[in-house]
Amino acid sequence: QVQLVESGGGLVQAGGSLRLSCAASGRTFSIYHMGWFRQAPGKERDFVAAITWIGGSTNYTDSVKGRFTISRDNAKNTLYLQMNSLKPEDTAVYYCAASGSPIGVYKYWGQGIQVTVSS
Repeated sequence: QVQLVESGGGLVQAGGSLRLSCAASGRTFSIYHMGWFRQAPGKERDFVAAITWIGGSTNYTDSVKGRFTISRDNAKNTLYLQMNSLKPEDTAVYYCAASGSPIGVYKYWGQGIQVTVSS
């Protein structure tokens, strides 16, 4: 099993930047890929970005391309999401997630962390 803990959220002005971190522990050697999701009040949890743990290949949802960057530090077992040019529509609870298989669903989730973008 894998445990995930997010940090780095908070309040930021529109157009500003914020970096989220996700510390992984437990059986981290079994991680194939990790990702970030977000959920606004009353809405479903949506995919934001993902990265393969070994190769570092990334993909993003269209609304954040060119603004957000997902990365990881394998030695520190830590996932990051650099968020630039933030918009009020980015306001949500952000969740870190991990998968233990190449094609399986995300089985491991963090507790979530609030990101609020003021206009």
